[in-house]
Amino acid sequence: MGPFQRHRWFVAAAGVTLAYAVVSLTAHKSFGLTVFGDVVGVFMMVVTGAAMLANAISRPGMQRSFWGLMAFGFSLWTVNQWGWAYYEIVLRRGIPDPYFADIVLFFHLVPMIAAVAWRPDQTRTEPRFHLSTLHFLMLLVWWVFLYAFIVFPHQYVVLNVPAYNRYYDLLYEVENMLLLVVLAYAAWTSVGAWKRLYLNFLAASTLYTAGAQVLDKAVFTGTYYTGSFYDVPLTGAVVWMLATALTAREWDLKADTPRTDGRWRTILPQMAMLAILSLPVLGLWAFLADTSPVPSRMFRVFAVLAAMLVLGAFAFLRQYIQDQTLMQLLGESRAGYENQQRLQSHLVQKEKLASLGQLVAGAAHEINQPLATIMENSEQLWSGQRLSSEQDALVRKIVNQARRTRDLVSDLLSFAQQTPGEKSLVDLSVLLHRAAQMQEALHAGGRIRVEIFVEPEFPRVLGNSNQLFQVIVEIIENAMDALEEVGGGTLQITAQHLGQEAVLQFSDTGPGLREPQRVFDPFYTTKPIGKGTGLGLSAVYGVIQDHGGQITCQNKPAGGALFVVRFPSAGESVAQAAGAAKA
Repeated sequence: MGPFQRHRWFVAAAGVTLAYAVVSLTAHKSFGLTVFGDVVGVFMMVVTGAAMLANAISRPGMQRSFWGLMAFGFSLWTVNQWGWAYYEIVLRRGIPDPYFADIVLFFHLVPMIAAVAWRPDQTRTEPRFHLSTLHFLMLLVWWVFLYAFIVFPHQYVVLNVPAYNRYYDLLYEVENMLLLVVLAYAAWTSVGAWKRLYLNFLAASTLYTAGAQVLDKAVFTGTYYTGSFYDVPLTGAVVWMLATALTAREWDLKADTPRTDGRWRTILPQMAMLAILSLPVLGLWAFLADTSPVPSRMFRVFAVLAAMLVLGAFAFLRQYIQDQTLMQLLGESRAGYENQQRLQSHLVQKEKLASLGQLVAGAAHEINQPLATIMENSEQLWSGQRLSSEQDALVRKIVNQARRTRDLVSDLLSFAQQTPGEKSLVDLSVLLHRAAQMQEALHAGGRIRVEIFVEPEFPRVLGNSNQLFQVIVEIIENAMDALEEVGGGTLQITAQHLGQEAVLQFSDTGPGLREPQRVFDPFYTTKPIGKGTGLGLSAVYGVIQDHGGQITCQNKPAGGALFVVRFPSAGESVAQAAGAAKA
């Protein structure tokens, strides 16, 4: 795309401005020139507002808010221009002083200032309704209050045309300068396409502000008329903004990280605080020192009270938002600390298992050979016919303890040599029922009841069915052993699909866990000597970790223990798999 094609809208804007200037310089003051000036002004503002509204509809995210506020500002500006056209073309009368639409003209800059201060060019690290926006709204309310406090009494309470014009022009000039300052700061702290956008709006607004100053002086001296050369800066500024809005559709307006100094962020809160503190001062001045007529003084006092009520509500809202943000940060900090503690515990547990695995792998092999010799010789001695009853009892103890040692070594080897098996889609509900039936058969008597609840859409998991079956058997066996200690009870097993996880919960009514934080430590057991080695749950922990899952345990407030096992779901529910198999 060539330079002319890229800047075609700006070239067209310059051409429109030049044509308007030629007509203004060559035509004499007449009704036809008035119609020309008013119609062109209204038409260009309507087109510019429509272009910005179209950008608001088509642009995403925060750009929509920016262009929407700009379009709203131009709509207010258009209302003022329509009023001029109505008086001069339809009524064929001059504009009255004061003019009812002056307040619309005054406030048309407010949404434009808000659009720039919204800073759509910066990525947000705060909530959508963040404190800087609230501070800016407080300043806008204060600015509206200033108009009501300074200008409105001379316009509608007790008419004073000279004072009205003087104070209105002063505030409007300050408002224009405020827009220029906001645009200049935005252009200075932005990059890329957003910088070009802000610079173009800054240049157009500067042209309008300078032209408005010259036009006001021409009105004061009586040399101004619609369609004159004094309207050229206004027309040029409007078409410049129109060209910017149209060209911006081709720019890559991406939000970037803020480039402002952190100290600048304290300016808005400080200015908002000064705005609130200024209200009592202005109220005292209006009550004690204002020399205006009584109605104007009373109006100012009530305006101060209304502003204090509104800004006070904003102050309470700000405090509420800060409190909620602080509570959220505290919650996130606590959750982060708990996650860090949990992660640290998992890492320590994995290191324990890894170190223990290396140790017992070597020790078990060294123990096996002498142990086998002891058992072989003890059994030979036991089979002899020349032993006394006392000797026979001693040999029997030697053989039994040797067999127990052999079983322990076997457990150590199987624990140390855990290797990932082949994995496939596993239906955990089937394993739950099979393991529960097997353990119920070993704990016959009817004192222990097992209840299993499986969600209809419970998903399958990717894992080794044999290893997962041993995991479930170990957890159920430990729960049943605990229930036997108290004479029976209930073990409730639930299988749920929570988010992207398949969650198993084993809840019993037993005595609970003595030390929940040590349950998965190797060789930790509360069972009687000879009944458990303390390696079962450690092996369970390792298998679940190998499957990308997590296991936690805790004591329930009402009594009993709760084990929670989480596996990443494979995305396909058991019901779906069954339906596919039938098809």
